[in-house]
Amino acid sequence: MDQQLWDERYRGQDQLFSGNPNGVLVAEVTGLAPGQALDVGCGEGGDARWLAGQGWRVTAIDISQVALERAAASSTDFAGEVAWTRADLTRTPPPAGAFDLVSAQYFPLPRETGHRALHGLLAAVAPGGTLLFVGHSLADLPPKEELGVDPNQYYRPDEIAGLLGDGWTVLIDETRPRTAAAPPGTHHANDTVLRAVRHPGTADG
Repeated sequence: MDQQLWDERYRGQDQLFSGNPNGVLVAEVTGLAPGQALDVGCGEGGDARWLAGQGWRVTAIDISQVALERAAASSTDFAGEVAWTRADLTRTPPPAGAFDLVSAQYFPLPRETGHRALHGLLAAVAPGGTLLFVGHSLADLPPKEELGVDPNQYYRPDEIAGLLGDGWTVLIDETRPRTAAAPPGTHHANDTVLRAVRHPGTADG
């Protein structure tokens, strides 16, 4: 979670991502009644724009100011539906109980003792709301020496499923083939997907 690193990564290319919404998001959220959504690690805004187009009011957060400025510049049609917000979840949690959907697509949330940042993210899901947390299958990743980072330092969707309390119902906890081709130079053939719903009347992570 390093703003300078991510700012430099975005500055290094005119467009880092495709601009299309993530396939799991589309598959799992289509048909849900729109409300307030939190797009975690929104990048250049593909997911946030899609959600806004489906009727959601979106808070789109990222640690990179460069990414947020780029996303806002390419999303003028949704200026009233998306709030582009710089945030570091390891320092400041989102508002508790505020979102009918919390979506984290391939978001590298660092594992920590006590799970403080994770609990803050879970607590942001409103009673009756949905958590959608998606990652890359570890089997598809190169060795950490080649990757440049140890993927075991970050939460996996199946691990989060095991940390949810009695106030949740896990609807999906699985590995599935990607619906779109992997980004160039990668071998991401499979996604790990967690979709869970907070029980009405519960309000903590």
